[in-house]
This record gives sequence, C-alpha cells and structure tokens, in this order.
Amino acid sequence: MSEPIRVAVIDYGAGNLVSIRNALTKLGAQVRVAETADQLDSAEVILVPGVGASEAAMGRLRRQGLEGPIIERVRGGTWFVGICLGLQLLFERSHEDGAQMLGLLEGEVEVIPDAPSLPHIGWNRLEIQRPHPVLEGLPDGTPA
Repeated sequence: MSEPIRVAVIDYGAGNLVSIRNALTKLGAQVRVAETADQLDSAEVILVPGVGASEAAMGRLRRQGLEGPIIERVRGGTWFVGICLGLQLLFERSHEDGAQMLGLLEGEVEVIPDAPSLPHIGWNRLEIQRPHPVLEGLPDGTPA
C-alpha cells in the first residue's frame, strides 16, 4: 500500500478549511493546515483556498511569512493547487485591487467585463447547448 500524499492547506484567515480538509482526508490524503512556513516542510502539495480579495490575501501570506516559502517550494517542484482566489494568486498582479501576487505564472488577473455578478456564490442552471455523453440523463435547467 502506498503512502498517502501529504497536503498542506494554507490558512491565511479565509476559506472553508474544514470542508477542504475533510474532502482531502476522505480521498486518502494526509492533511496539515499550515499557518507557518515550517508547516510546509514535508508537503508534496500546497493547496491555497480562495475567498476574498487578492491584496488582503497576499498581506496575510506576507505577515505569516508564507509568501517566500510557497514560491521557493513551488519553484522546487512542490505541486500547487489553488481554489478560486488561490489560483489567481499564482499570477503577478491583480487588476481587482492592484495586488502584487506570487508571480509564479506570468500575467495579470483581470476583471471579467460584463460579468453577471461578482463574487458569484450559489447554483446556476444547466443550459445544454449540444448533446454530450457527460450530460446524458440531465435535463436542461438542472441545478449545477
């Protein structure tokens, strides 16, 4: 039997850490909620959840001393998983609030023009544009 993958879920004061930890644990991962750089040491995956604004999130990562260690670990080959804002933090800068972010990916995060509403929270309705095996048995209008 193989060893469980070691995941550090970054706690920067926002995000549903309990649900993320429970889901990963159910999938067989060994999960540590990390608030400090030393808690990243044995992680094979760094997961950054996402709620809030990029400037506030980056400010918390900097105050906790996590920005540099995350960048170093990812550049050294540790996998990075970002959820929503966590994924956006990979880029250099955010147009939302001018935040300087992790810079692990070249580019800037821009606001989607004419987006329905931001932040988007809740369910949508499925609007089937063309048949696909993945959609088999799902009627148009299904909550998604």
